Amino acid sequence: MLAIATAALAAVIFTIDTIVVLDIAVATLYVVVVLSAARFCKPRGLVLVGVGCVGLSIISWALVPPTHPTAETIINECISMASIGLVTALALHAQKAVSTLRNQASLLDLSHDPVFSRRMDGKILYWNRGAEVLYGFKRAEALGAVAHTLLQTTFVTPIEQIMSTLLREGHWEGELINRKADGTSVVVTTRWSLQRDNAGQPSLILETSNDVSERKRMEDALQQARSDLARLNRVLVAGEMTASIAHEVNQPIAAVVTNAHAGLRWLNAQPPTLEEVRQALTRIAEDGRRAGEVVSRVRALFRKVPPRIERWDLNESIGEAATLTRPELLRNGVVLRRDFSDGVLLVKGDRVQVQQVLINLIVNAVESMNEVHDRPRELTIRTAKVDSGIATIEARDTGAGFEPAHLDRLFQPFYTTKAEGIGLGLAISRSIVEAHGGRLEAAPNKPHGAIFRFTLPTEKSPCKSGGTAFEQLD
Repeated sequence: MLAIATAALAAVIFTIDTIVVLDIAVATLYVVVVLSAARFCKPRGLVLVGVGCVGLSIISWALVPPTHPTAETIINECISMASIGLVTALALHAQKAVSTLRNQASLLDLSHDPVFSRRMDGKILYWNRGAEVLYGFKRAEALGAVAHTLLQTTFVTPIEQIMSTLLREGHWEGELINRKADGTSVVVTTRWSLQRDNAGQPSLILETSNDVSERKRMEDALQQARSDLARLNRVLVAGEMTASIAHEVNQPIAAVVTNAHAGLRWLNAQPPTLEEVRQALTRIAEDGRRAGEVVSRVRALFRKVPPRIERWDLNESIGEAATLTRPELLRNGVVLRRDFSDGVLLVKGDRVQVQQVLINLIVNAVESMNEVHDRPRELTIRTAKVDSGIATIEARDTGAGFEPAHLDRLFQPFYTTKAEGIGLGLAISRSIVEAHGGRLEAAPNKPHGAIFRFTLPTEKSPCKSGGTAFEQLD
């Protein structure tokens, strides 16, 4: 229909230009025919239309030439033909640009990733096939809609912060949670790119995304599995430490009973020795507090709680772990030496998980020295600040050690040298340390034993105290 209308328009212009004598260049109207033809003709056809319009203009001049041709009429005719030629050239250029844009758009449609563009007010201008597939909204539904209303976007990062970064740097990357047409949520990593107009003002935003919902689910499942394995390992350690814990709790309880009997005797004395009773009650209160601390430490160690990221003193935490394992050390005749760095050594992470690593290393060291009778049973724990951002913790024992050939297998799950071990302790310990941004390594100790060393990121300590704490537990 458009082609027919265009041909009819050309015929009308030809008739008017041929029959009617006007003071204007009627042939100039052929540019309308060229512009109309550009809507449906291919480049070669458009050239033929342009040439045809020039030809019609010449034919009109030839059929009815001016009676008295003047310079003005000749110039008008030349302007008409030049206009037709110029408009034809511009139309060809526009067709080429449109074709290029269509090809680029078709390439974007081949992408499986969602790609769409929107104005600064959020209204969608382009919506590719990948966006249709992921979100379930057809192009006709999406075009003109406000993107974040259509997708019910949940911003992990505040939108004000996103727009500030976008306007300042011209791009932004991050995670968003969008909602599909069927109501299900999808997590995407997205990149926004800002386009500015000729005046330098923000005009368009191109948004490309990747669906990472499955990866996020796998990461959550992996984190849950890691948490469950860590809890299992704590329970296994608890089984190995049951006797030690019982001994640790029994001491203050026995002291409470002894002091209570003593207090009763002094109350029954004639006259009652009230000062002795007061001292006995004070000791009872202190022993009760000690028992409560032991129970609290054990409960914190073996409870199923999510990681608690906080700042804490590494040296103090090692001291608590040493106190928990002290009965085990004493029962096996192991001397624990502590060589700590100067002052407060602040690290960031989950205190209980790092204490679990320390307890694992201490228990392993004690077990490795069970069969040692020809040399002292010593376990030395050192802490040091390597540089402004790294702390090292080293456990050095004089036990049986390990074969250097087995070094690569020490941290593999289910590899163990213990008769009743299951081989998860060191594997989980390394996982915990790496989750905190550190490394756990092992090396033989010369001449006997093993060295286990791990690192943790530190935070600047607000204070320092003098001297190196080098002490021996009795």
